[in-house]
Amino acid sequence: MGESRASDERRYGLVFNIQHYSVHDGPGIRTIIFTKGCPLRCEWCSNPESQQTQPQLGFNPHKCIGIKACFRCAEVCVYGAIKLNTEENDKIFVDRKFCTDCVKCVDVCPSQALQVFGKPITVEEAIREVEKDSVFYARSGGGLTISGGEPLMQADFVTETLKEARKRRLKTTIETCGYADWPSMENVCQYLTSIIMDIKCMDSEKHKKYTGAPNELILENFNKLCEGFPKLPKLIRTPVVPGFNDTEEDIKEIANLVKGKLNVTYELLKYHRLGQQKYHFLGKDYPLSDTQLGDAKFEQLKELAKSILD
Repeated sequence: MGESRASDERRYGLVFNIQHYSVHDGPGIRTIIFTKGCPLRCEWCSNPESQQTQPQLGFNPHKCIGIKACFRCAEVCVYGAIKLNTEENDKIFVDRKFCTDCVKCVDVCPSQALQVFGKPITVEEAIREVEKDSVFYARSGGGLTISGGEPLMQADFVTETLKEARKRRLKTTIETCGYADWPSMENVCQYLTSIIMDIKCMDSEKHKKYTGAPNELILENFNKLCEGFPKLPKLIRTPVVPGFNDTEEDIKEIANLVKGKLNVTYELLKYHRLGQQKYHFLGKDYPLSDTQLGDAKFEQLKELAKSILD
Protein backbone atom coordinates (compact mmCIF):
# COMPACT_ATOMS: atom_id res chain seq x y z
CA MET A 1 0.00 0.00 0.00
CA GLY A 2 2.80 2.39 0.97
CA GLU A 3 4.80 1.62 -2.20
CA SER A 4 1.73 2.26 -4.36
CA ARG A 5 1.14 5.66 -2.74
CA ALA A 6 4.81 6.62 -3.14
CA SER A 7 4.62 5.63 -6.80
CA ASP A 8 1.52 7.80 -7.30
CA GLU A 9 3.23 10.81 -5.70
CA ARG A 10 6.17 10.46 -8.10
CA ARG A 11 3.77 11.08 -10.96
CA TYR A 12 2.63 14.52 -9.78
CA GLY A 13 4.53 17.76 -10.23
CA LEU A 14 4.01 21.49 -9.76
CA VAL A 15 4.35 23.42 -13.02
CA PHE A 16 3.96 27.16 -13.66
CA ASN A 17 4.05 27.18 -17.47
CA ILE A 18 4.17 24.99 -20.57
CA GLN A 19 5.65 26.77 -23.56
CA HIS A 20 5.20 25.51 -27.10
CA TYR A 21 7.34 26.06 -30.22
CA SER A 22 10.52 27.22 -28.46
CA VAL A 23 13.78 27.24 -30.42
CA HIS A 24 16.13 28.45 -27.67
CA ASP A 25 16.14 25.65 -25.10
CA GLY A 26 17.60 22.64 -26.83
CA PRO A 27 17.95 21.38 -30.42
CA GLY A 28 15.10 21.98 -32.85
CA ILE A 29 11.57 23.00 -31.90
CA ARG A 30 10.89 22.30 -28.22
CA THR A 31 8.01 22.08 -25.81
CA ILE A 32 9.19 23.40 -22.43
CA ILE A 33 7.70 22.38 -19.10
CA PHE A 34 8.61 24.90 -16.39
CA THR A 35 8.66 23.40 -12.89
CA LYS A 36 8.35 25.27 -9.59
CA GLY A 37 11.14 25.49 -7.05
CA CYS A 38 14.78 26.59 -7.20
CA PRO A 39 17.60 26.38 -4.62
CA LEU A 40 19.24 29.57 -5.97
CA ARG A 41 18.13 33.18 -5.76
CA CYS A 42 19.94 34.75 -8.70
CA GLU A 43 19.55 38.52 -8.66
CA TRP A 44 18.86 38.56 -12.43
CA CYS A 45 16.35 35.68 -12.40
CA SER A 46 13.90 36.04 -15.31
CA ASN A 47 11.41 33.60 -13.76
CA PRO A 48 10.91 34.79 -10.17
CA GLU A 49 7.61 32.89 -10.07
CA SER A 50 9.67 29.70 -10.30
CA GLN A 51 11.61 30.14 -7.07
CA GLN A 52 9.10 29.06 -4.42
CA THR A 53 8.01 25.44 -4.18
CA GLN A 54 4.32 26.25 -3.63
CA PRO A 55 1.68 28.02 -5.75
CA GLN A 56 1.89 31.83 -5.62
CA LEU A 57 -0.54 34.66 -6.25
CA GLY A 58 0.27 37.01 -9.07
CA PHE A 59 -1.50 40.32 -9.68
CA ASN A 60 -1.47 42.26 -12.96
CA PRO A 61 -2.94 45.71 -12.14
CA HIS A 62 -3.35 46.54 -15.84
CA LYS A 63 -6.04 43.86 -16.13
CA CYS A 64 -7.96 44.89 -13.00
CA ILE A 65 -11.40 46.31 -13.96
CA GLY A 66 -11.68 48.19 -10.66
CA ILE A 67 -13.68 47.95 -7.47
CA LYS A 68 -16.68 49.82 -8.87
CA ALA A 69 -17.24 47.05 -11.40
CA CYS A 70 -15.98 44.20 -9.27
CA PHE A 71 -14.72 43.70 -5.72
CA ARG A 72 -15.17 39.93 -5.54
CA CYS A 73 -11.55 39.27 -4.66
CA ALA A 74 -11.82 41.26 -1.42
CA GLU A 75 -15.06 39.54 -0.54
CA VAL A 76 -13.48 36.06 -0.56
CA CYS A 77 -10.18 37.08 1.07
CA VAL A 78 -10.54 36.21 4.75
CA TYR A 79 -7.03 37.53 5.51
CA GLY A 80 -7.66 41.14 4.51
CA ALA A 81 -4.90 41.08 1.89
CA ILE A 82 -6.97 42.65 -0.91
CA LYS A 83 -7.24 46.42 -0.41
CA LEU A 84 -8.07 49.62 -2.24
CA ASN A 85 -5.05 51.16 -3.94
CA THR A 86 -5.26 54.79 -2.82
CA GLU A 87 -2.64 55.82 -5.39
CA GLU A 88 -4.67 54.45 -8.31
CA ASN A 89 -8.34 55.24 -7.86
CA ASP A 90 -10.69 52.27 -8.26
CA LYS A 91 -7.87 49.70 -8.36
CA ILE A 92 -6.90 47.08 -5.80
CA PHE A 93 -3.52 46.07 -4.47
CA VAL A 94 -2.39 42.92 -2.71
CA ASP A 95 -0.91 43.47 0.75
CA ARG A 96 1.72 40.76 0.79
CA LYS A 97 2.12 41.01 4.57
CA PHE A 98 -1.30 39.40 4.92
CA CYS A 99 -1.49 37.26 1.77
CA THR A 100 -1.04 33.52 2.38
CA ASP A 101 -1.12 32.52 -1.30
CA CYS A 102 -4.34 30.60 -0.73
CA VAL A 103 -5.28 31.88 -4.24
CA LYS A 104 -9.05 31.72 -3.58
CA CYS A 105 -9.33 35.20 -5.12
CA VAL A 106 -8.11 33.84 -8.46
CA ASP A 107 -11.27 31.79 -8.94
CA VAL A 108 -13.55 34.84 -8.68
CA CYS A 109 -11.50 37.31 -10.76
CA PRO A 110 -13.38 37.86 -14.07
CA SER A 111 -10.54 39.71 -15.81
CA GLN A 112 -7.72 37.33 -14.81
CA ALA A 113 -5.86 40.19 -13.18
CA LEU A 114 -5.27 37.71 -10.36
CA GLN A 115 -3.53 34.51 -11.37
CA VAL A 116 -1.81 31.57 -9.75
CA PHE A 117 1.77 30.64 -10.55
CA GLY A 118 2.05 26.90 -10.04
CA LYS A 119 -0.51 24.18 -10.75
CA PRO A 120 -0.31 20.43 -10.09
CA ILE A 121 0.03 18.21 -13.12
CA THR A 122 0.42 14.48 -13.67
CA VAL A 123 3.05 12.81 -15.81
CA GLU A 124 0.29 11.68 -18.16
CA GLU A 125 -1.06 15.22 -18.54
CA ALA A 126 2.43 16.56 -19.19
CA ILE A 127 3.14 13.98 -21.89
CA ARG A 128 -0.20 14.62 -23.60
CA GLU A 129 0.66 18.31 -23.75
CA VAL A 130 4.11 17.59 -25.17
CA GLU A 131 2.80 15.19 -27.80
CA LYS A 132 0.58 17.92 -29.24
CA ASP A 133 3.73 19.27 -30.89
CA SER A 134 5.17 15.92 -31.99
CA VAL A 135 4.63 16.73 -35.67
CA PHE A 136 7.31 19.43 -35.36
CA TYR A 137 9.90 17.25 -33.62
CA ALA A 138 10.81 14.83 -36.41
CA ARG A 139 11.89 17.43 -38.96
CA SER A 140 13.54 19.84 -36.53
CA GLY A 141 15.18 17.32 -34.20
CA GLY A 142 13.29 18.86 -31.31
CA GLY A 143 11.47 17.41 -28.34
CA LEU A 144 10.79 17.95 -24.65
CA THR A 145 12.76 20.32 -22.41
CA ILE A 146 12.10 20.51 -18.68
CA SER A 147 13.19 23.80 -17.15
CA GLY A 148 12.33 25.86 -14.12
CA GLY A 149 13.17 26.89 -11.55
CA GLU A 150 15.34 23.88 -11.05
CA PRO A 151 13.86 20.62 -12.40
CA LEU A 152 15.91 18.49 -10.02
CA MET A 153 13.98 19.91 -7.07
CA GLN A 154 11.14 17.74 -8.40
CA ALA A 155 13.44 14.90 -9.41
CA ASP A 156 10.88 12.10 -9.06
CA PHE A 157 8.27 13.79 -11.24
CA VAL A 158 10.88 14.90 -13.77
CA THR A 159 12.39 11.41 -13.97
CA GLU A 160 9.01 9.79 -14.54
CA THR A 161 8.09 12.35 -17.20
CA LEU A 162 11.39 11.88 -19.04
CA LYS A 163 11.02 8.12 -18.82
CA GLU A 164 7.57 8.27 -20.43
CA ALA A 165 8.85 10.64 -23.10
CA ARG A 166 11.66 8.27 -24.03
CA LYS A 167 9.19 5.37 -24.28
CA ARG A 168 7.48 7.44 -26.97
CA ARG A 169 10.83 8.05 -28.69
CA LEU A 170 10.79 11.76 -27.86
CA LYS A 171 14.11 13.57 -27.48
CA THR A 172 14.62 15.02 -24.04
CA THR A 173 16.69 17.61 -22.21
CA ILE A 174 16.65 19.52 -18.94
CA GLU A 175 17.93 22.97 -18.05
CA THR A 176 19.65 22.80 -14.68
CA CYS A 177 21.64 25.15 -12.46
CA GLY A 178 23.56 22.08 -11.29
CA TYR A 179 22.90 22.74 -7.61
CA ALA A 180 21.44 19.32 -6.73
CA ASP A 181 22.42 16.04 -5.14
CA TRP A 182 24.33 13.87 -7.61
CA PRO A 183 22.10 10.74 -7.32
CA SER A 184 19.13 12.78 -8.56
CA MET A 185 21.10 14.20 -11.47
CA GLU A 186 22.61 10.82 -12.30
CA ASN A 187 19.20 9.17 -12.37
CA VAL A 188 17.67 11.85 -14.59
CA CYS A 189 20.57 11.71 -17.05
CA GLN A 190 19.68 8.13 -17.97
CA TYR A 191 16.61 9.46 -19.77
CA LEU A 192 18.17 12.47 -21.50
CA THR A 193 19.34 12.91 -25.07
CA SER A 194 21.07 16.18 -24.11
CA ILE A 195 21.48 18.46 -21.10
CA ILE A 196 21.80 22.23 -20.60
CA MET A 197 23.63 23.39 -17.48
CA ASP A 198 24.64 26.80 -16.14
CA ILE A 199 28.11 27.58 -14.88
CA LYS A 200 27.86 31.18 -13.78
CA CYS A 201 31.09 31.97 -11.98
CA MET A 202 34.23 30.21 -10.74
CA ASP A 203 34.60 32.42 -7.65
CA SER A 204 32.56 30.68 -4.95
CA GLU A 205 32.20 33.72 -2.67
CA LYS A 206 31.01 35.92 -5.51
CA HIS A 207 28.70 33.13 -6.68
CA LYS A 208 27.14 32.97 -3.22
CA LYS A 209 26.73 36.74 -3.03
CA TYR A 210 24.77 36.95 -6.29
CA THR A 211 22.93 33.60 -6.29
CA GLY A 212 22.55 32.75 -2.61
CA ALA A 213 24.69 29.59 -2.78
CA PRO A 214 28.36 28.68 -3.30
CA ASN A 215 29.48 26.91 -6.47
CA GLU A 216 31.42 23.86 -5.21
CA LEU A 217 28.51 21.45 -5.65
CA ILE A 218 27.80 22.77 -9.14
CA LEU A 219 31.39 22.31 -10.29
CA GLU A 220 31.56 18.88 -8.67
CA ASN A 221 28.40 17.82 -10.52
CA PHE A 222 29.77 19.15 -13.79
CA ASN A 223 32.88 16.99 -13.43
CA LYS A 224 30.79 13.95 -12.49
CA LEU A 225 28.53 14.60 -15.45
CA CYS A 226 31.48 14.66 -17.84
CA GLU A 227 32.96 11.49 -16.32
CA GLY A 228 29.73 9.52 -15.91
CA PHE A 229 28.02 10.49 -19.17
CA PRO A 230 30.77 11.23 -21.71
CA LYS A 231 28.52 10.56 -24.72
CA LEU A 232 25.68 12.82 -23.55
CA PRO A 233 25.71 16.18 -25.42
CA LYS A 234 26.16 18.99 -22.89
CA LEU A 235 25.52 22.67 -23.47
CA ILE A 236 27.14 24.81 -20.78
CA ARG A 237 25.76 28.32 -20.51
CA THR A 238 26.93 31.44 -18.72
CA PRO A 239 24.49 34.33 -18.32
CA VAL A 240 26.74 37.39 -18.52
CA VAL A 241 25.60 39.81 -15.81
CA PRO A 242 27.21 43.25 -15.33
CA GLY A 243 28.98 43.58 -12.00
CA PHE A 244 28.93 39.83 -11.45
CA ASN A 245 30.78 37.94 -14.18
CA ASP A 246 31.27 40.34 -17.10
CA THR A 247 35.06 40.48 -16.92
CA GLU A 248 37.56 38.76 -19.19
CA GLU A 249 38.95 36.88 -16.19
CA ASP A 250 35.52 35.44 -15.32
CA ILE A 251 34.87 34.18 -18.83
CA LYS A 252 38.43 32.87 -19.26
CA GLU A 253 38.12 30.73 -16.14
CA ILE A 254 34.86 29.13 -17.22
CA ALA A 255 36.01 28.62 -20.83
CA ASN A 256 39.17 26.90 -19.61
CA LEU A 257 37.07 24.65 -17.36
CA VAL A 258 34.96 23.34 -20.24
CA LYS A 259 37.77 23.29 -22.82
CA GLY A 260 38.62 19.81 -24.05
CA LYS A 261 35.67 18.11 -22.35
CA LEU A 262 33.99 15.48 -24.52
CA ASN A 263 30.62 16.46 -26.05
CA VAL A 264 30.62 19.85 -24.31
CA THR A 265 29.74 23.11 -26.05
CA TYR A 266 29.83 26.53 -24.44
CA GLU A 267 27.53 29.52 -24.87
CA LEU A 268 27.30 32.99 -23.37
CA LEU A 269 23.87 34.51 -22.76
CA LYS A 270 23.45 38.26 -22.70
CA TYR A 271 21.83 39.73 -19.59
CA HIS A 272 18.28 40.98 -20.14
CA ARG A 273 15.41 42.31 -18.05
CA LEU A 274 12.53 40.46 -19.72
CA GLY A 275 11.31 39.07 -16.41
CA GLN A 276 11.24 42.42 -14.60
CA GLN A 277 7.45 42.84 -14.81
CA LYS A 278 6.91 39.48 -13.10
CA TYR A 279 8.55 40.81 -9.95
CA HIS A 280 5.90 43.50 -9.75
CA PHE A 281 3.17 40.90 -10.28
CA LEU A 282 4.56 39.11 -7.20
CA GLY A 283 4.86 42.31 -5.16
CA LYS A 284 8.66 42.29 -5.30
CA ASP A 285 11.33 44.79 -6.34
CA TYR A 286 13.62 43.87 -9.21
CA PRO A 287 17.19 43.78 -7.77
CA LEU A 288 19.07 44.89 -10.89
CA SER A 289 16.77 47.59 -12.24
CA ASP A 290 19.62 49.91 -13.30
CA THR A 291 21.87 47.22 -14.80
CA GLN A 292 22.71 47.10 -18.50
CA LEU A 293 25.18 45.17 -20.65
CA GLY A 294 26.45 46.81 -23.82
CA ASP A 295 26.44 44.89 -27.11
CA ALA A 296 30.10 45.65 -27.80
CA LYS A 297 31.29 44.28 -24.47
CA PHE A 298 29.17 41.15 -24.81
CA GLU A 299 30.50 40.47 -28.32
CA GLN A 300 34.05 40.96 -27.02
CA LEU A 301 33.49 38.35 -24.31
CA LYS A 302 31.96 35.96 -26.84
CA GLU A 303 35.02 36.29 -29.06
CA LEU A 304 37.28 35.72 -26.05
CA ALA A 305 35.49 32.48 -25.17
CA LYS A 306 35.60 31.35 -28.77
CA SER A 307 39.33 32.00 -29.03
CA ILE A 308 39.99 29.82 -25.97
CA LEU A 309 37.80 26.94 -27.13
CA ASP A 310 38.91 26.87 -30.79
